Amino acid sequence: MQELSVIVYGQDVQGHLADCLDSVNGQLPEGAELVVAAVDDPAPTADVPGRVTVLALPRATSDEDARAAGGERASGAWLLFVHAKDRVPPGALRALQERIAALPDGADRVGRVDVVLADHVRSTWNTSGVPGPDARPLARAGGRDLALADCPDLLRVTPLLGNRALRAAFWQEHRDQLAATDEGFAARAALVLADRVTALQQVVLDERRLRPASLPPLTEEEHYATVGRYEDLQRLMADHGTPTGPRAVLYDVMATECMRIVARAAMPEPVGREFFRRASRAAVAWRPEGYRRPAGLEGIRRRLLEEDAYSRYRAFQSVNHKRRDLKSAVRERKRRVGAKVRAHRYQRELRRPVDPDLAVFSSYWDRGVSCNPAAIAAKLAELAPRIHQVWVVRSADVPLLPPGTDHVVPGSRRYWEVMARATYFVNNVNFPNGVVKRPEAVHVMTHHGTPLKRMGLDQMEYPAASKGLNFRQLLARVDKWDYSISSNSHSTRTWDRAYPTHCVPLEYGYPRNDVFYRATAADIRAVRERLGIAPGRRALLYAPTHRDYEASWTPRLDLAALAERLGDDTVLLVRGHYFYGAAASPLTDLRRSGRVIDVSTYDPVEDLCLAADALVTDYSSIMFDYAGLDRPIVIYADDWEMYAKTRGVYFDLIAEAPGPVARTQEELTETFTSGAWRDEASAKARAAFRRRFCEFDDGHAAERVVRRVFLGEHEASLPPVIPVDERTPAPSPEEAARR
Repeated sequence: MQELSVIVYGQDVQGHLADCLDSVNGQLPEGAELVVAAVDDPAPTADVPGRVTVLALPRATSDEDARAAGGERASGAWLLFVHAKDRVPPGALRALQERIAALPDGADRVGRVDVVLADHVRSTWNTSGVPGPDARPLARAGGRDLALADCPDLLRVTPLLGNRALRAAFWQEHRDQLAATDEGFAARAALVLADRVTALQQVVLDERRLRPASLPPLTEEEHYATVGRYEDLQRLMADHGTPTGPRAVLYDVMATECMRIVARAAMPEPVGREFFRRASRAAVAWRPEGYRRPAGLEGIRRRLLEEDAYSRYRAFQSVNHKRRDLKSAVRERKRRVGAKVRAHRYQRELRRPVDPDLAVFSSYWDRGVSCNPAAIAAKLAELAPRIHQVWVVRSADVPLLPPGTDHVVPGSRRYWEVMARATYFVNNVNFPNGVVKRPEAVHVMTHHGTPLKRMGLDQMEYPAASKGLNFRQLLARVDKWDYSISSNSHSTRTWDRAYPTHCVPLEYGYPRNDVFYRATAADIRAVRERLGIAPGRRALLYAPTHRDYEASWTPRLDLAALAERLGDDTVLLVRGHYFYGAAASPLTDLRRSGRVIDVSTYDPVEDLCLAADALVTDYSSIMFDYAGLDRPIVIYADDWEMYAKTRGVYFDLIAEAPGPVARTQEELTETFTSGAWRDEASAKARAAFRRRFCEFDDGHAAERVVRRVFLGEHEASLPPVIPVDERTPAPSPEEAARR
C-alpha cells in the first residue's frame, strides 16, 4: 500500500479550518497521515486524534510557504494538498487511496504516474456541493495512464491542488515550480511536468468559494499577475519541450480567462487598459504555430485582443450588449404573444362544457406515472373504465411512459384543451397557478408522504426550506382542493394546519401502499430477480432525503466501506443522486459482484421496498410507508440537529424512531453486525411507529378513493379500515424464498 499524506494548509479563513479537519480526519484510510500546516491558531487541531502532525506557523506565513512546510513534513508516498477553507467529501480519501494502490510504486522513473487528477464540487455561503465543469474532460481521459499530450484538455480542469494527488518523489523533484508558487500555477505545472497522469471520476474536494465582498479587493499588480502566471506556464512548457497540443489548449484557456476578466472585473479604466495591453502582448507572443481563432463573436474578441485594440473592444462590447438586449426583447415579445394566444385558446375551451368522463392525472411535477395518482388510476381503470384518463407528462419523460398511456405535454395545445374540460384532477403536488378551477371540477390532492419535515405555511419560519416560495400563490393553489388524502391522523392534522383551506380529508390510507398488503411471495421473488439480488442475500435499501440547504446531494456514507464491513452476503440498494460516477467509480468491483446496486432511477419505489429486508434512511418519508411492511428500519441521523434547525420538523425522530438510530457510520455498521437492527427493542419501536403512522394503510386505499370520489358512493358503504394488528403485510424476502 502506497501511503497517502493529506496536507491541510493555510490560514483559518473565516473560521473554516475546523470543518476542513473534521472532513479529513473522519475518513483517513489506514496508514494515511494528516499534516496540518496551520497559520496563526493551532487550537482547532488540538483535539484531532490519529496519525497527525501539527505545524503552528507564524501569522505572516503565506499559503505557498505553508504548503511547502507541510509538504516537507509529510512522509507518505503521495501528497494531497487541501486548503484550510475547503472540505473533503466522505469516501473521497478511500477512493483516492484505492486508485493510488493500483498504480505501480514508481521506482521506475520512465512511464510512471505522477499525478492522479480527480473531480470536485463547489460550495458558497448559500449553496453546497454544486458540481463543477470538470466531469467531461475527466470522462474523456477515462481511467488510463496518459501523457499530457494524449489528453491536453486536462489543462481545462479547474486548477486546484486539492483535486489532484501528487507523487511525493515528483513533488520533491519539482519543488521550485510546485511549492512556493501560486496554487493555480502549481496545479497546471504539475500536469506539464508529470511523466504521466491518470484521471479519477470521483469527487475528492469540496471547494469553498468565499464571498468576493468578504475579501480585500485585488490590487493592480494582482490583476496583472494573472497574465504573468500564464506566461510563466508557457515558458515552463517551452523549456520542458511540451508538444503543440497542450500549449494550444493552455493558450486558449489563457485568452478566454483574460477576456472574461476584461469583460467582468470592475477594474478602473487605466488598470483595465493596462491589463488589456499585457494580455495582448502575451496573446501575440505565445500564439502557437498554426493556431486558428474561434469562429463568431469570440473570434472577433480574440482579434481585437491580439491587435491591442482596447477602445474598439469596448465599443464592440457595448454594441454586442445592445444586440443581446434587443434579441432578448424580441424573444420576450414572442413569449408574451404566445402566452396571449394560449390564454385565448384556454379561455375559449373553458366556455365549452365539462366532460364528465375525463380525468387528468399528474405526479411529481409531471414526471410520469407513479405514486398515489398511479395507484388510483389503476383502480379507476378497473372499477370505472368509462372514465378516460390523460396523464400530464414532461416531454423528456414521454418515452418512459407505459405503452398506450394517453398523455399531454405541459403547455401544448391539447394540454390546455384537456385542462379546461376535465372533471377530475388528481395530483400528488399542486397543479400550476394558471389552471382554472371550474365549478364542476373535482381536485384530489393525494400528497406524497407523511410529513416529518415542516410543510406549507409552517415553512415560513425556515428560510432554507421556503426559499423562492410565494405563500399567497401557494394558498391560491391549495384553495382548489376538494379532497386531501392522508394515511394517518398525524398527516390529517398537519395538512389542516399547513394548508388551511376548505376541503374534505380522506383518511383512507395511501393508495401507493396498497401493494404492501397485496404482493405475493412470487411478486417479491420476481422483483428481486429483476434487481439482480441473488437468492439468500440480505438486501438493505439505503434511501436518504434531500437537504434544502444543499444544492446537490452530499454523500453521507462511505458505501464502499459499509459494503465491505457487511460482507458478501449483503447487497446495498442505493437510491439517491448517485455520486460515485460511472465505470471509473471505486464501487465498480462492488457493483459487478452485486454488493451495491444503483436504484436511483428505478420505478416504482414500492418494488424496492418489497425487495428489501431492511430500510436505512435519514429523514425521508419512505420510512412511514416501509413501516407498513413491518420490516426493520434503521435511522442514520448524522446531522439531525442541523436538519431539524434548518428544515423544521414536527416531532423528534430520534426519540420516536421506528428502530435503531445511528449517528456515525461506525454505529450504523455495528447496528447490522451486532444484530441490533432486528432485535426485540427494534421490533417494539417499529410496532409503536407502525400503529401511529400506518393507521389507515391496509391495502384498500385506492378502492376507497375511487368509490367515494369517482363513483360517488357514501362513506358508510366503503370498505372499513382493517385495524393495524389484524393486517397481514406482504411476506418478507426471507419468507418469500421459503414459499
